[in-house]
Amino acid sequence: MKSHKIYIAGHTGLIGSAILRRFKGEGFANIITRTHKELDLTRQADVEDFFTQERPELTILAAARVGGIHANMSYPAQFLFDNLSIQLNVINSSFRAGVKKLLFLAGACSYPRECPQPIKEEYLLSGALEPTNEAYAVAKIAGIKMCQGYNNQYGTNFICAVLANAYGSGDNFDPLDSHVIPALIKKFHCAKINKQESVSVWGSGNAYREFIYADDAADSCIFLMGHYNNTEIINVGTAKAISIKELALCIKDIIGFKGEIIFDSSNPDGMPYKLLDVNKINNLGWQAKTPLVNGIQQTYRWYLDNIEAILWEK
Repeated sequence: MKSHKIYIAGHTGLIGSAILRRFKGEGFANIITRTHKELDLTRQADVEDFFTQERPELTILAAARVGGIHANMSYPAQFLFDNLSIQLNVINSSFRAGVKKLLFLAGACSYPRECPQPIKEEYLLSGALEPTNEAYAVAKIAGIKMCQGYNNQYGTNFICAVLANAYGSGDNFDPLDSHVIPALIKKFHCAKINKQESVSVWGSGNAYREFIYADDAADSCIFLMGHYNNTEIINVGTAKAISIKELALCIKDIIGFKGEIIFDSSNPDGMPYKLLDVNKINNLGWQAKTPLVNGIQQTYRWYLDNIEAILWEK
């Protein structure tokens, strides 16, 4: 696989950048990337022209509009349009260009709100979605079904991985639009520097989430590209969940904030419990390696090394 021409869509994002780092570290030299300014993946003609010119052999579709509960609730139209457009264009153009294998990445919020735990792959579309991330989930489910449809109709090898909540170096640290770990890192750090007495955390703190370090997620992508060829989806996670309350206390301790945590129950929690069943990928021989505390420590170090740029984010 190292000699193949590989296109990583979304290489500047959290997961995409980790995938790029990992591929380069493993000695993959024939990698194609384009920034958003160089190639807008929502523009069909531009994407088709790119695939016609470059003719990648493998595609990893990590490009997406992503965000936490606030972003999902605030921009449902953008989450639907951007993600559906990206998926339609990249998946169809991969097919038309004769791509040998494509990996499509979805998130655990694609599963129903009231799922038995841990969540097995067969629970997809077995119930109603969580309203606070419905737009993103609908788009990702459409991407999964598109890959499966192309496999069934055209015999393609388009595989789909469902990831637990990812975090890590290069994350989005905006307190409103980011996911919970980077948002809390920035909140607690700023509170420590400004000597605040308290930090407000969105929701009751009682929801449970599973988190995977971005570099572990990237490692799973390389593994799946080499070892998985089934049209059915496959979960990627750590098999461990933590409450948002416990997570906030953990991040507070890592950063050294001495004040109080106030949980704002007027804001929604999202899904009450979200833990993936990862037996399928574990049985193939892959497991996540980075403990949550270690991953948060590494993410905070990255934040400190890049804080000047991050503090200027919106």
